[in-house]
Amino acid sequence: MIAVQTCAIAFDIDHTLAIDNKLERIAFLRLLARIDGEGGRLLGTLDQETSAIDALLERQRSGAFTIDDAVRRFVSERGVTHTKPFVEHFREIVLSLVDHVVVPLPGVPRMLDELRARGIATAVLSNGWSPLQQRKAERAGFAGPVLASADVGAAKPDRSAFAALVDRLGLPAQCIWYVGDNPRTDVAGAHAAGLRTAWYNAEGRRYPGDLTPPDAVIADICDAVGLVTLAVGS
Repeated sequence: MIAVQTCAIAFDIDHTLAIDNKLERIAFLRLLARIDGEGGRLLGTLDQETSAIDALLERQRSGAFTIDDAVRRFVSERGVTHTKPFVEHFREIVLSLVDHVVVPLPGVPRMLDELRARGIATAVLSNGWSPLQQRKAERAGFAGPVLASADVGAAKPDRSAFAALVDRLGLPAQCIWYVGDNPRTDVAGAHAAGLRTAWYNAEGRRYPGDLTPPDAVIADICDAVGLVTLAVGS
């Protein structure tokens, strides 16, 4: 069997290590006031604008375009042509909000401390942009390497995203556990790339029947520590 000490554990951030309370949505909503003040226009009610923002962010996180491009689209669609100041303002708003709205999930700091004490290599792979993902990970108490999809050039569940993670940890894929809450982007994506998978299911959800089951299911994030006691290969 592969020795336990050769294991590594990697994590998703959002809804696994922390919740960000729709931080980027808040930043886009704050941009609306500036858009209005500079001759732009709203495209609908506040509820409609919020839905449009969520749809825009979903496309951005899937890798369709960068966060800067998302801001440019958002601003230009509302009648403002000078988009560069808005891109800079958006990033400033987001980063200023991290310490106020990003909350580590219960048990995460203790779990990370235990992994550090055991000398287990850890990393984060998250869809998003830097330095936001770095700041969110730090807010959760994570001190290891953070790979953001915007930096590696691929978004989960793309194999290339997980390949970048494997390369960063310097271990065979089958020696790395990936822990995340999303069955498709986290579990199925990591499984397809050859990693061991742990589904973090704190809400008692049903796992999609059309996906390969995870290697482990944990309802308490502290149970991630126990993954290192499981054999990861033969």
